[in-house]
Amino acid sequence: MKIIKNIIKISYLEEMSKKMYGDLVKAVVDIKREIMAIDGEMHADEEALLIEKGSSQKDLWGINLYPELKNSKNFIEFDSIINLRPSQGNRTRGADDLSIQKKVREIINKLVK
Repeated sequence: MKIIKNIIKISYLEEMSKKMYGDLVKAVVDIKREIMAIDGEMHADEEALLIEKGSSQKDLWGINLYPELKNSKNFIEFDSIINLRPSQGNRTRGADDLSIQKKVREIINKLVK
């Protein structure tokens, strides 16, 4: 697993997706620190890595990235069990708060070129 703080190329994610799930890369984004963890088998593994490195669980959101869809609205999929947080008002595997979705998209667009 890797923590991404600086720009990575989409080709890097494309290669990673072929080794993992064929067309997607799991990622966890820290919306406060504006970083993400990738290359984990499960979102929970990436979440644990970020928490170990100083992130707060309330700031972490699990997503799937589809590198081949980089220029489409389907590039980022909000779907992870770690997103189920009734105490934060999130009752689905997605990110119900549109401002959180917007922040995640901004971070991904900043980190992935």
